[in-house]
Amino acid sequence: MKQGATWLVGVLLVGAGLLADAWAQDGALTPGTIEKIRSDFKMDANAKAIRNALTSTGLKEISENREILADHENKFSHKIKTGGISNQKASGRCWMFAGFNMIKPVLMNNLDLDSFEFSQIYLQFWDKMEKANKFLECMIEFRDRDILDRDIVFLLQDPCPDGGYFENFADLVGKYGVIPREAMAETASSEATGTMNRMLGRLLRKHAAELRDIYAETGSLKQMRLAKERMMAEVYRMLVLHLGEPPVEFTWRHKAKDADKKDADKKADEAADANEADDKSEKKKDDYEVRQKLSEPKTYTPKSFYEECVGLDLRQFVNIGDDPMRPKGRHYEIDLTKNLYDGRNLNYANVDIQTLKDLVIRVLLDNKAVCFDADVSPDQDSGKGIMARNLYDYESVYGLELDLTKAERLSFRDGSINHGMIFIGVDLRDGKPMKWLVENSWGSDRGSGGLWTMYDDWFEDNVYKIIVHRDYVPQEILDILDQPAKKLPVWDPMW
Repeated sequence: MKQGATWLVGVLLVGAGLLADAWAQDGALTPGTIEKIRSDFKMDANAKAIRNALTSTGLKEISENREILADHENKFSHKIKTGGISNQKASGRCWMFAGFNMIKPVLMNNLDLDSFEFSQIYLQFWDKMEKANKFLECMIEFRDRDILDRDIVFLLQDPCPDGGYFENFADLVGKYGVIPREAMAETASSEATGTMNRMLGRLLRKHAAELRDIYAETGSLKQMRLAKERMMAEVYRMLVLHLGEPPVEFTWRHKAKDADKKDADKKADEAADANEADDKSEKKKDDYEVRQKLSEPKTYTPKSFYEECVGLDLRQFVNIGDDPMRPKGRHYEIDLTKNLYDGRNLNYANVDIQTLKDLVIRVLLDNKAVCFDADVSPDQDSGKGIMARNLYDYESVYGLELDLTKAERLSFRDGSINHGMIFIGVDLRDGKPMKWLVENSWGSDRGSGGLWTMYDDWFEDNVYKIIVHRDYVPQEILDILDQPAKKLPVWDPMW
């Protein structure tokens, strides 16, 4: 192309850009703005190296903070014995697994067991039934509202979800009890709930449309409730086909250690010569299976099994939160978060993060596990089992400031409270926590054998709620929980 022609094309392009800018609406991304951004951007050697790395490997792999990894160690000054790692598989039942993992050591201690597993699918079945009933009751209750009402839209988006919180777990256990895993085993649908949830959602949306039609035609609340009875029978059918039918009663027995033999062994151990201690230890190990016996078979209902083998009053556990968006010293409740229509919504006393730490330490030092809710999206390595602030140094990779406060992350939806786990240990130095031991429900092939080391700075950034028995809670916090709760909408980020 000739030089004159090139000059003319350039003039025309600039003119076109200026004309486009002139016609652009205020706030639009104009050609002139784009040209300025392009001309200001410098692809220096560092940017090229990072571009080459990011286009050939993952962001996490190149941004992991090597200083944190070099200093990492997983020793703890205090940890409690638990009953083994569980796996929620491809389901959103973390809250349920966390609740079971918290009460499992209680049952194991009561029955003197080395291992035990609850049937999560049993409680999952009734959770789905209760959520379906709540959904349909809400459709009846909101019958006069516009279909685009925000509460209705929220419920229709996921009529029967997997998720929940400790209040939901406690309400379900109180109403339906629990059973051992052997009495109702997992199925493909319980472990991977996506397809089942989609079909339940479709069925319940069909039911919602029918209920609104009945009301439009008859205006009769009685006719709506009669239809709901049939609808719940259809939900039950679908759940049985996916999960199996939960038992009304079951017969169970377990391995029980011979108490008399244990006492004799203990006295013999105390009297043994130090030189014979190692030999005796090996002898005890060899005789272990011989010393065990099976308990007598016994028939239970799910509720009688819980009352006899666990016995905790779960309604005595309270939710203590660090809500960074709102004033401390207040009681909050999130509407429509109950899974039982006649159950409890999620509610919490809002206190500072140091109070949460102090309460967790108090319970752990009494050899009890603590349920908690957190945002596990940032700064955690599932391969190594590490949770630490700035575990991934994204700012150095991009050359940009990316930091948000805890309140900003929650308020502007950069983070969410998306996973429940339990604390089972702490590393204290001069009375201060350096790190925390976490039991997860993602199986033993993730983390460090299913466990995570949570550094104290990660606790501050990403832990939002803990569940603690009232006996460990100071009176001033119990007084907060006695206040009338300020109700928050179901789309609040603290849910």
